[in-house]
Amino acid sequence: MQPIEVRAYAGRDGPVAVLHGGPAAPGSVAGLAAPLAPAFEVWEPFQRRSGVVELTVDRHVIDLHDVVTGVDTVVGHSWGAMLALSYAARYPAEVRALALVGCGTYDAASRAEYERRINANLGTGGLNRKRELRADLERGHDAAERDRLFAELGALNLEAQSFDPLPDPDPESLVVDATGHGETWNDVLRRQAEGIEPQSFDAIGARVLMLHGEDDPHPGTMIRDSLLPHIPQLEYVEFARCGHEPWRENHARDSFFAALRGFLGAS
Repeated sequence: MQPIEVRAYAGRDGPVAVLHGGPAAPGSVAGLAAPLAPAFEVWEPFQRRSGVVELTVDRHVIDLHDVVTGVDTVVGHSWGAMLALSYAARYPAEVRALALVGCGTYDAASRAEYERRINANLGTGGLNRKRELRADLERGHDAAERDRLFAELGALNLEAQSFDPLPDPDPESLVVDATGHGETWNDVLRRQAEGIEPQSFDAIGARVLMLHGEDDPHPGTMIRDSLLPHIPQLEYVEFARCGHEPWRENHARDSFFAALRGFLGAS
């Protein structure tokens, strides 16, 4: 099986691995990864697409280990933050520091609160379009059409998860994988239902910093509180007037990067 692709940014210290979200949104953290260079050498792994094997959390963890062995500092965004935690729980001796940006949810209550918040932000028109896109996805279109519909749904959700975002410099560059998203997220939910996560995070000994936008529909303090019993060393920083992608937020970008660079420099 071919190893996953890694995009690299040259830098002085590091290396640091930066993991994208989705699941199945490769390249979505380019705007987070690139500004960390040249202070840090940054590796941006592109998680495996669907088709060759069924995509599970374990598959992504193994893929990641194959390409970042020797990298002891990991930054993850959204689902990428969840993958970073799964990776550190499996390889605790190999991870020294984790930064979780806009981390995803670990219980039904947090997911319900996320849905409540994002639906409120979408408004009537956005909710109607979201229902239409989900219905179209369930009709079994070919893979290319499903990816197109999923990309539109992702863009709709991201708009509702933002506060005052800066323009995306390359909005057409992201090639999503609808099937890969479904396979991976179903396995995420299975692991939570079976008590594998977050319970297995007891093994994590790394320094952990959670960076979260106050206006991100993902309920930061609820997610933090679900993780703290298993990661008591977790530190939490919240940014005002900031949504799900702090590096793209007009009001929070500078303070976000200052906090992240400070954490990485101390790791």
